[in-house]
Amino acid sequence: MSKGHQDARASERPPAPDPLPLPVVDNHTHLDIARDGGMPPDVAAALADAAAVGVDRVVQIGCDLAGARFTVDQIDRHPQMLGGVAIHPNEAPRHAERGDLEQAWAQIEQLAAHPRVRVIGETGLDYFRTGPEGVAAQQDSFRWHIDLAKRTGKALQIHDRDAHDDVMRILDEEGAPGATVMHCFSGDAELARRCVEKGYYLSFAGTVTFKNARNLRDALAVTPLDRVLVETDAPYLTPSPHRGATNAPYLVPLTVRAMAGVLTTDVPTLCRALSDNSERIYGPWS
Repeated sequence: MSKGHQDARASERPPAPDPLPLPVVDNHTHLDIARDGGMPPDVAAALADAAAVGVDRVVQIGCDLAGARFTVDQIDRHPQMLGGVAIHPNEAPRHAERGDLEQAWAQIEQLAAHPRVRVIGETGLDYFRTGPEGVAAQQDSFRWHIDLAKRTGKALQIHDRDAHDDVMRILDEEGAPGATVMHCFSGDAELARRCVEKGYYLSFAGTVTFKNARNLRDALAVTPLDRVLVETDAPYLTPSPHRGATNAPYLVPLTVRAMAGVLTTDVPTLCRALSDNSERIYGPWS
């Protein structure tokens, strides 16, 4: 697909899917991020569109200092939103190179004290976008965020891209927090089983609907209902049949219905599980 076609596709707004029968939570979204040079979404409108199809709560993730500040500001304005704050693994080496990683951590810790910040994350490892020279800074930052989650009693959301073994090793070495979420799970069935055995939650994004994502569907199929979550990772990873368009929380029902098919359960049962799991991890929104 040419760049022009990609840009045109991203600018299209997919139609709203049929509403879900019961409300669910978008476990991980970025309402501060604009895609492909566009404007960030209007937060109130994005939340209203989501609520209209049964996505009545979201977890807004700020993964750099600007995003973390945005998150803390918005969670005070919107009762259907909880927040997460962190230095993303791809941001950590940049801070380390500038010599201000510890100062960035200190700012995250201050923002994390907000009572409606219920997540430390997304943190973790990304060996796809950051080369070997950034591994040490990423791992140091990951360990720091694990410690912060445990000290504050907040959930940990993990970004794991091409780094499964090191993510699992560091969680074992540091001791995972009581609520640990594998955001946008990207492993296979074997990794899913390992995570479930350790008590982690697996959050599935629109990628589970992609035709070439058999490994993700196999992973979902072995995940118990009491360990599964759904997310957009908006504005990215738009579910089929709108892959390539800009993602938003109102498209969660497409992923939920696909997940129900993989799990061989009915949609209301899955919706109840997704909502119950979210409340168990993050507490009440009100």
